[in-house]
Amino acid sequence: MEIITGVERRRRWRDEDKLRVLAEAEQPGARMSEVARRHDISRGLLWYWRRQLRQGRLAARDMAGPVFLPVQVSDAVPPELAAPGVARTDPRIEIVLPDGTCVRVGADVDAAALRRVLTALRR
Repeated sequence: MEIITGVERRRRWRDEDKLRVLAEAEQPGARMSEVARRHDISRGLLWYWRRQLRQGRLAARDMAGPVFLPVQVSDAVPPELAAPGVARTDPRIEIVLPDGTCVRVGADVDAAALRRVLTALRR
């Protein structure tokens, strides 16, 4: 026999908690249904959070600390990148993603636009 004493309220999930659950679901060999069951949520909600993340509408508000990425600084331009007879004087930023994708932008790039591009590339 089950006695219901009141109205069950919906849980409120912080973005950080959603991201933690999504990170668990992205682990190699993880199954969305098992992760959802472990956290007592529906698979549909997990897929909804995943879509929110990919659309850039889900982000951690309080990061525990800065995230550092490895950087290589070099003065020499590889010959295959140097255009003959063209000198480039404007500063450039080059971002190489873990999958080898390379993004080159001018130093005057709009930060919001660059964030949207990088979010789209992570999908």
